[in-house]
Amino acid sequence: MLNQRQLRQTGLITAVLPAAAALEPPRPSPRGQPSATSQGPRTTPEMAPFGCWGLPATLLALLCCPGAGEAFEIYIRPETLLVEPEEYREINCSTNCDQPERGGLETSLNKTLLAQGPQWKSYLVSNISQNMVLHCYFSCSGNLQHEVLNITVYKPPKQVTLKLQPSWVAVGKPFTMECTVPAVEPLESLTLSLLRGNETLHTQTFGRENPAPQEAIATFNSTAHREDKHYNFSCLAKLDLESRGGSVFSSISDPQMLKVYEPMQDSQMPVIIAAVSVLLFLFVASILLCFAFSQRWRQRRTGTYGVHASWVRLQRAFRAQPA
Repeated sequence: MLNQRQLRQTGLITAVLPAAAALEPPRPSPRGQPSATSQGPRTTPEMAPFGCWGLPATLLALLCCPGAGEAFEIYIRPETLLVEPEEYREINCSTNCDQPERGGLETSLNKTLLAQGPQWKSYLVSNISQNMVLHCYFSCSGNLQHEVLNITVYKPPKQVTLKLQPSWVAVGKPFTMECTVPAVEPLESLTLSLLRGNETLHTQTFGRENPAPQEAIATFNSTAHREDKHYNFSCLAKLDLESRGGSVFSSISDPQMLKVYEPMQDSQMPVIIAAVSVLLFLFVASILLCFAFSQRWRQRRTGTYGVHASWVRLQRAFRAQPA
């Protein structure tokens, strides 16, 4: 079956054909037979509706003015939508159709009609908890069209934790930096940068394998240097939503210090052992000398050595005990 547009075009073509036939010059008839045009009044060129331009003008009007079945447009504002979980937003649906038959917003979310006009409707959408697509639709002259709005739910990095393992390391020995950021979404827009002072040691991004909110972890193995003890180590988390119509959310961890010490050389060990042995010998010798001098001083005062007197008293006490 033909639609209204095709019917109007068909009628317009039907109207064009007689005009084209009127402009067509008479065909020569066989000798002796009157031509078909000679039987009636002949139309002069001045009598044609558009003269010699009648057919082209009519076809041009047919192509440029198709009539009632022409397409219309639907607009949705905002064009992109970024929200945190459980937030609400106002959405406006409109059309350039002069007299739309019906229209509205199709969604599984909670929606409230705030206001409306002949060509627009405004809704309040709430309880947005996950990524989804909304549809604005209008019907004009029996033609139904719709426009989509993609909603992106994001969770910015609010807590960034950095661990240095081990925190006490010798020069030239390995250590590990581990950065943790819980519950970030969308994960593919997150970038973690491990820093030593203002220098970036490692950068890690994430794919779309697990779109649900989860813990993001970045690790980096490095070797300790003498100058590392003079720098702060930190982790910078960036959630870049500019490509989705948003902004960049950043958060940085508390600074961590790496304790670096110089390892002992093997050639120094004998020297250290010898020095400790000498110090121990001197310490024992000083105790013995102090003991000897104290006994000598006692012998001069009392005539006996303190050790000998103590030994005699101990023997007498042992003998005095009953059998």
